[in-house]
Amino acid sequence: MADQLYLSLWFPNFRTDALPDKLVCVLQQFARVSGDQRVSVATVTPLGWSESPVFQRIFVNDAVAEATENGHDDMAFEFEVKWELWQPEAAGEDFEATWRLAPWTVKVIGFGPEFDDGSYEQNGHIRVDFGLDTPWVLEDEELDKSAAERIQQNVEKLLAFTLSVEKHCGISSRLLWTESGEPLAEKLIARLQRLN
Repeated sequence: MADQLYLSLWFPNFRTDALPDKLVCVLQQFARVSGDQRVSVATVTPLGWSESPVFQRIFVNDAVAEATENGHDDMAFEFEVKWELWQPEAAGEDFEATWRLAPWTVKVIGFGPEFDDGSYEQNGHIRVDFGLDTPWVLEDEELDKSAAERIQQNVEKLLAFTLSVEKHCGISSRLLWTESGEPLAEKLIARLQRLN
């Protein structure tokens, strides 16, 4: 069953005024891996997720500076970016799915320390929401060699981004996790074992 996939990042001695720089660093690592430096949408939400956004804009230029300009400790700053991942298309007449690179939306969210009752303690100072884990696991499908290679390329891109953030952004800890709590590594190992 498909599951939401997240990467939570914590920084040592974190202060709210450092959040814009940390968001820029994470977005730069994403751009390195994805090849696309554009933020498509930026949203600022006060207090908690049940509140209406106080800022939302579609961007072409420096989204982080503009979105965080009037930031407060009780706000979350969300930036949508896209990368190309291998995804299966519907099966053709030969009943085999073809694979193509297609845009996949990722959300990078920075949390102020007072947003949603301090949810950063659980979610990280910055959380990357990769959406459903299907591009990395594709559990309900039988995979041929070509499909396995495409999924492997998606996993390599995910790992490249995670390692780049770890290397360049000065994090103190990170956690790659799924909403169900089932570790992604275990899902990947189980999936690969079924292929071999």
